[in-house]
Amino acid sequence: MSRTTGTTPDSRTALRICPLCEATCGLTLTIEGIRVTGARGDRDDVFSKGFICPKGASFGVADGDPDRLRTPLVRKDGELREASWEEAFDAVAAGLRSVVEQHGPHAVGVVLGNPNVHTMAGALYPTVLLTALGTHSIFTASTVDQMPKHVSSGLLYGDANAIPVPDLDHTDHLLLIGANPVESNGSLCTAPDFPGKLKALRARGGTLTVIDPRRTRTAELADRHVPIRPGTDGLLLAAVANVLFEEKLVELGDLAPHVQDIDELAHAVRDFTPEAASEACDVPADTIRALARELAAAPTAAVYGRIGSCTVPHGTLTSWLVDIINILTGNLDRPGGALFPQAATDRTPRAAGPGRGFALGRWHSRVSRYPEAKGELPLAALAEEIDTATEQGGTAIERGDSATAQGGSTIEQGDSATAQRKPIRAVIAVATNPVLSAPDGDRLDKALGSLDFMVSVDPYLNETSRHAHVVLPPPPPSQSAHHDFAFNTLAVRNQVRYTRAAVPLEPGRMAETEILARLTLAATGMHGADPSAVDALVIGSTLGKSVTEAHSPVHGRDPQKLAAQLTGDNGPERRLDMMLRLGPYGDGFGVRPDGLNLEKLLAQPHGIDLGPLRSRLPGPLKTRSGKIELLPTPIADDLPRLREALRERPSALVLVGRRHLRSNNSWMHNLPALTGGTNRCTLHIHPEDAEHLGIGDGSTVRVKGAGGEVTAPAEVTDTVRRGVVSLPHGWGHDRPGTRLSHAALNPGVNVNQLLDGTLLDPLSGTAVLNGVPVELTPVP
Repeated sequence: MSRTTGTTPDSRTALRICPLCEATCGLTLTIEGIRVTGARGDRDDVFSKGFICPKGASFGVADGDPDRLRTPLVRKDGELREASWEEAFDAVAAGLRSVVEQHGPHAVGVVLGNPNVHTMAGALYPTVLLTALGTHSIFTASTVDQMPKHVSSGLLYGDANAIPVPDLDHTDHLLLIGANPVESNGSLCTAPDFPGKLKALRARGGTLTVIDPRRTRTAELADRHVPIRPGTDGLLLAAVANVLFEEKLVELGDLAPHVQDIDELAHAVRDFTPEAASEACDVPADTIRALARELAAAPTAAVYGRIGSCTVPHGTLTSWLVDIINILTGNLDRPGGALFPQAATDRTPRAAGPGRGFALGRWHSRVSRYPEAKGELPLAALAEEIDTATEQGGTAIERGDSATAQGGSTIEQGDSATAQRKPIRAVIAVATNPVLSAPDGDRLDKALGSLDFMVSVDPYLNETSRHAHVVLPPPPPSQSAHHDFAFNTLAVRNQVRYTRAAVPLEPGRMAETEILARLTLAATGMHGADPSAVDALVIGSTLGKSVTEAHSPVHGRDPQKLAAQLTGDNGPERRLDMMLRLGPYGDGFGVRPDGLNLEKLLAQPHGIDLGPLRSRLPGPLKTRSGKIELLPTPIADDLPRLREALRERPSALVLVGRRHLRSNNSWMHNLPALTGGTNRCTLHIHPEDAEHLGIGDGSTVRVKGAGGEVTAPAEVTDTVRRGVVSLPHGWGHDRPGTRLSHAALNPGVNVNQLLDGTLLDPLSGTAVLNGVPVELTPVP
């Protein structure tokens, strides 16, 4: 949608869904020529209704950042130089083919960053690439973020993507643990104006409880703030579950026919009494009992946990317990509780019944034998998978110093596939900066520099892409269409929106969808083929499968005739049209005339409201039993480790991360409009700890962890509890060879350099980023 505004002869407005965080707010952009000069909230957007945050308001600044790359870069004689698209893809095909032919597909590592989930291209093409390439060396930002929630959902419900979200607009009691949505805008819970929804909860007489070692802006809105000791979230929630059983407060309600193992669960949490958990969590036993009783007594309630409860030693257990408490109080799958969203591009629901279930550890990493989770290996293992060779017989030898890796032998009998794998010699990096986001960035930085070949899809030359042999830059977001495939599966209201590119693709640029399609072809021996072949292949295979499924609206029909009905200006739009038609609200290719398709969606530029979340069980369940499996074997096997934590106490200060409203991981530090003010890389420390250590406000402090040390200015504040210090993540823009001119002026420090990468949640492979011990020393 665009129109002339009358401000200048070339001025117009266009709608665009914001891709800068998970809230997915609708924007109205002001455009002069091809330049975005302003952004405001779209008041008619069916989901966000005009809300906008500082990131969205800075859309034009992000879109027009002069440091964005405009043309591909190809490394020649050791230097990255501008090249044509043809030269770039020729180099990609040659570089990847050489590695695959010499070492096999597993020697190609694929690293996918968080921004992939914010673009259509990132949603539509990486799966095709991974399937065609056939590598097991897959790493994503999930294992420094939300993988514990995927694993716990997979084990409970049989589907790693079946993640219930709190019904924010209707709940009577909301308990947040390890979440700061006022500053993050929410995560794994897509909700424009999350702060407004929390205030509305309070205004209608509801209760907000926040469990967080910091008094965040979210905690300041709460009726009750519980400043827990970092890393003990799982113990507190297990104690809440214990109280629900001991005081006979368990009320499954309509869930009763859909659950199994309730008695076994009661037995499993019997040792986690409030008294036993109290000292470890540093939370009074009476407070723990009050939390349980308040949740049980509320007409409706929801528990919601996020990154602070995921990136801890018991991240999967904690994520599991979040849902367990929602289940035990009868609040799962009911309005006002936690519900499963239904996205318009979901597949047509199959009949309820047993499914294939969810499995962990189908293969392992080569060096440290970490099990895969959801098809991924831990991002923390990427460096060792590159720099550690495996000799015949299974001994891990680090490149350069012949040091034996921890654990020595890396091969177990029966895992011949892992035993035969060689080190990663090539990397495909898409929208990712693991040098800053993964533990021990210095080691990874060195490892990436040793690769035979690396291709990076990135708009910037950053701390990671600077190592690439080829850099493929996508266009600015204004020049791309947008639909939120993933975030609509996590939205607090069912809706569907799609915006075409607000600005035409500039000459010399290539659409991100075409970049990833061509990359897929180049990586899989089909270099030079028409990139539309990738979309045609996906459409053909999807429709070919759909016509064989009895529950599909196109069962028994001709897939070629169905494909001929698809509309859209290009392959990605045709794929979106197909998904909408096959989806739960779709027209079924004419079977349901009132249903959705692309043409109907385009006719509603502000989106289509599909209604509030509603109960869906048993539909989402894909476990082998067809029920919610309350105590899956991997969970039961890991509970003794949580039980041991009842006796653990920190011997030093512990570190936690920190969110900034005007930032998103390492993305936005190059934008002047979003830096400065409170968006600074400072070390938060409690006044009593500062006085004890002789640290003054603004003084420089050396912070030492297992992976190294950094120096940062101290910010003395009582918003952190005693014994806890906080550094934000995503900083450390001081490495040579980057082109981030503004970020380099105030680079900050990389908090993940304090980690050596050995502390992981064993079930999910997620790095432990919170509650890690550190030592502080004042710098004279």
